Amino acid sequence: MRNYTTIKKELLKNAKTKQAYDALGPEFEVIQAIIKKRLAAGITQAELAKKIGTKQSAISRLESGSYNPSIALLHKISAALNATLHISIK
Repeated sequence: MRNYTTIKKELLKNAKTKQAYDALGPEFEVIQAIIKKRLAAGITQAELAKKIGTKQSAISRLESGSYNPSIALLHKISAALNATLHISIK
């Protein structure tokens, strides 16, 4: 039986697939940071949504990677999670 790790390893052997995967790195880092902070705060997606004035489904879409948030939304989320937002271009 093949598992996620095995399939991922196989797919990333293809140079174009790996390039596309690596290009998504910053997006996944933002999503991972939001989820980590939310869980550490002990709040649900619905509670976070209420704090920032949106719906739980919007938080779900963001956390699943199917929604690309604005900087304004990231600021709201950061404030609701008692975190600071840092953006840099190197």
